[in-house]
Amino acid sequence: MRMAETCGAVTGAIMVLGLARATAESTTARLREPVYQAVKEFSVEFERRNRTLICRDLLGCDIRTEEGMQAAKERGLYKTICPKMVQDAAEILETML
Repeated sequence: MRMAETCGAVTGAIMVLGLARATAESTTARLREPVYQAVKEFSVEFERRNRTLICRDLLGCDIRTEEGMQAAKERGLYKTICPKMVQDAAEILETML
C-alpha cells in the first residue's frame, strides 16, 4: 500500500476475514463480534511470527520517504520480506477458514 503503516498482507487478510465471518445481519458491534475476534486472532498470530503488523518496522525503513523507498529497493526488501509476509498471512488464514 506504500504508506508504511499496516502491512498490505495483513490488510488483505483482514478483508478476507470480514468477508468470511460477517453476514448481512452484522449491523451492530455485538453482531460483528465474530469478525472482531477473528481479526484479533489473526493479528496475534501474525505478530507472534513477525513481531509487528507495521510495514516500516517489518522492512526496517520508512517507505513514505524517498530515502526509505530507495533503501528498500536497494536491499531487495520487496522480494525478500514482503513475500514472507504474504505467505504468513495466507498460512494463518488457511488455518482460520
